[in-house]
Amino acid sequence: VSNAGVGMAGPLECQSLAAMQSLMDTNFFGLVRLVKEVLPDMKRRRGGHIVVISSIMGLQGIVFNDIYSASKFAVEGFCESLVVQALRFNVAISLVEPGPVMTEFETKLYEDAERADYSRTDPETAEIFTKLYLRNSKDVFSSLGQTPEDIAEHTLRVIEAARPPFRHQTNVAYTPMAALKHADPSGALITDAFYKLVFKYDAVLRLGLR
Repeated sequence: VSNAGVGMAGPLECQSLAAMQSLMDTNFFGLVRLVKEVLPDMKRRRGGHIVVISSIMGLQGIVFNDIYSASKFAVEGFCESLVVQALRFNVAISLVEPGPVMTEFETKLYEDAERADYSRTDPETAEIFTKLYLRNSKDVFSSLGQTPEDIAEHTLRVIEAARPPFRHQTNVAYTPMAALKHADPSGALITDAFYKLVFKYDAVLRLGLR
């Protein structure tokens, strides 16, 4: 089970390249290093199961989560490319894709975001992040967030499955979002929907979540 991960949220201009590279080294290359270690032996004995804790943000990019989403997209692409070869050797790969999970990980991430310096971006972007994004995120976590125990139960079911699924989303509230993206290959539908939720109907969004 690959579960190492770090988070990053905020305007792109305010993130250092070193911090971005460190995040990718943990979230993506950490997984790659693990798979390189365990896969050869699994292939030799023609059996094994690699379970990767991914994220719904590996399927859909979320505003102000550019680098974190990129790391999870990399995880998804890596596993999607590898799974066909792995199946030839009777090795299963499963991606567990949670939405928001209520842990100290997220709490610290948002506390740091509230105290951060946003002078390297323009005032409008800083205000959108601090006044809209952070406020809405708290409502999302309080209404849709799962517990770590819930994610552990989902992961256990994937591990124990007779035929392990390649992808397993833990939160049904995010199924429509994934479906919306696949419904329109041009990307216009999901982009327009998210734009309106963030900039036009954020009050309706927060009311609905509450």
